[in-house]
Amino acid sequence: MTWQAAVEKTVTGFGYELVECERGSQGLLRVFIDRMPGQAYDSGPGEFVTVEDCEKVTRQLQYVLEVEGCDYSRLEVSSPGLDRPLKKPADYARFAGERIDITLKLPFQGRKKYQGVLAAAGDAWELHFNDGKQDQVLGFTLEEVRDARLVPVVDFKGRKGKEQAEPAAQVPGGYEQ
Repeated sequence: MTWQAAVEKTVTGFGYELVECERGSQGLLRVFIDRMPGQAYDSGPGEFVTVEDCEKVTRQLQYVLEVEGCDYSRLEVSSPGLDRPLKKPADYARFAGERIDITLKLPFQGRKKYQGVLAAAGDAWELHFNDGKQDQVLGFTLEEVRDARLVPVVDFKGRKGKEQAEPAAQVPGGYEQ
């Protein structure tokens, strides 16, 4: 079994999705995992990967990679982040209706980069966006895409509209959430 297959089997065996796996310089092996919608996890509810999720996968991967004889000096397991990459057809289906950034392999109407809302269109995909003048729709296939990522949604004003009786949650580092 190759090290990539061992990583994928381990990650999916715990019920996570393997988003990406890459080798870096000086023996770094980086693994990005995500939670699957509707799946229950020992580390608690929620749609985002927790530190406990990463620790659990890291411990098991260290064991599996040693058994498989994978040569690496450092292992990093983390979430894919707010700007999660879309790699597989299943990623596009899962995030249909979300705002994404795409970079095409070849320019269309003089540009390669677009941002808009992803929608399914039969066997292909559409990106609904506004070019500053009017709403547009860009049809594309996955073969035409060089890179696609979710657009991070960060709402710093989210708590201001809520009643003051609800105390702000403390997160590590002393920042209020």
